Amino acid sequence: MSTLVIIPTYDERESLPVTLAGVRKHAPDVDVLVVDDASPDGTGELADALAAGDDHVHVLHRAGKGGLGAAYVAGFGWGLERGYDVLVEMDADGSHRPADLPRLLERTAADDAPALVIGSRWVPGGSVVNWPWRRSVLSQGGNTYVRLALGMPVKDATAGFRAYPAATLRAIDLASVESHGYCFQVDMTWRVVRDGGRVAEVPITFVERVAGVSKMSRAIVAEALTKTTVWGLTYRTRKARDLFTRARG
Repeated sequence: MSTLVIIPTYDERESLPVTLAGVRKHAPDVDVLVVDDASPDGTGELADALAAGDDHVHVLHRAGKGGLGAAYVAGFGWGLERGYDVLVEMDADGSHRPADLPRLLERTAADDAPALVIGSRWVPGGSVVNWPWRRSVLSQGGNTYVRLALGMPVKDATAGFRAYPAATLRAIDLASVESHGYCFQVDMTWRVVRDGGRVAEVPITFVERVAGVSKMSRAIVAEALTKTTVWGLTYRTRKARDLFTRARG
């Protein structure tokens, strides 16, 4: 299957070459699309230079910093237009190990391939390296809240290392996706599950970045909490209404 690994960037000049080299080493047959949001540090120009020497590397330039979700949606559109069978989300900062990529692709290519494969930190065999305890508590607590609010049996719905078959993305109204950050990952997972798609979680080792600056912020966390709460209330209300209607009928 033809595979496109989508790597959004904003000021990732230090880490991008290492991540690209790792992907090319561990999955030499895949193509990579760097989606750069006009990085002030010259990441986009560096990506162009790297792509000039490698037919498997492509670059999509966006006008400015528009958020992780919008970058991935743009990358999905680029890949779907060109007929890729599998589209992968992957961070540029080294937190997603290229050595784990073949495991995700193998699960996507299986005869019983699910609608979404997530590289999970919180299933047996998954782990995090060099994370402060606060980040670990935030991630695990957030994922627990997502499961309770949405009734969604996914251990790591906020994970950003994941693989979608093209058919899954074509069935989603990508134009209506407005979430960013953690919330984008929850939003996409929820859409897959809500449409009856099966999600598989593959254990990965998540490594804290060693270069650059994290894009995590209070606003991103607040967005995820607010939208998940709204989605959960809407979901529970609809279920209660359906039960009431069936009971009356």
